[in-house]
Amino acid sequence: MKTYASSGTKGGVGKSTFAVLLALKLARDGKRVLLLDADVECPNDHLLLNQKLNKPISFTYQEFPEIVEEKCKKCGICAKVCRQHAIFHVPNKYPIIFHELCSGCGACKVACPFNAIVMKKEISGEIFVNKFNSTIWLVSGLSKPGIAETGLIVKQVKEYALNLAKEKRVDYLIIDTAPGIHCNVIQALLGADKVYAVTEPTPLGAHDLGILLSLTRKLGIRSEIVLNKAGIGDKSLIENVSKRFNVPITVEIPYDEELFRAYSEGKLAEFADKIKLVIG
Repeated sequence: MKTYASSGTKGGVGKSTFAVLLALKLARDGKRVLLLDADVECPNDHLLLNQKLNKPISFTYQEFPEIVEEKCKKCGICAKVCRQHAIFHVPNKYPIIFHELCSGCGACKVACPFNAIVMKKEISGEIFVNKFNSTIWLVSGLSKPGIAETGLIVKQVKEYALNLAKEKRVDYLIIDTAPGIHCNVIQALLGADKVYAVTEPTPLGAHDLGILLSLTRKLGIRSEIVLNKAGIGDKSLIENVSKRFNVPITVEIPYDEELFRAYSEGKLAEFADKIKLVIG
């Protein structure tokens, strides 16, 4: 099984569009494909495929700290070690923990000299599975509102997708990451055979492409560039980044009103046949 990731530091460059088109293209070539929507804060691949996220098939979990008041001496050490500023302490009062800021790292529990903090497991997100057709499965992760660090959610959703991919004996796992280069994106990229860095021919697109290619270089993952909205803007901006990192532009998706319409109406599957994607 090959694992390809579609990623883009700048939001809105078309990484989800490309991920869906790639999955459809591989399926048309007779391959079995699992598409993983790892943008757990805002999954949308199901919309592009005109699907609905109905009942979750599984859940993700995360541990959050709780104060054991019978043991707490109100020293405030837990608040001092919290890098997320998720613990508020007033002298001679019990600390207050804000879960919406907490990353669940457990530093407060380790630092507490009185063992007054315990970690409690809670549901942090949901996992959905859609079968688009006989050769395409879609796994989507969705975090609960207010979760500060979604990297652990992505990791668990990805593990579920990998197990399902083995069960279904798919040929390709396509991972659609969140925008940016934070922990949730890194979790999605780890273990990929190749990353398609999706960008657009604008100064900001070129700038953010360089950031993403710097990350994939550090991770040691082979990369190729997908130029979305080709035909407008200044392609030379992307070509300069391509030369600087020695990463080729292998896919170009045209700036096309019909594509925008298919995107907005959830009909990319109908449009996919009109775009030629040459995938190495």
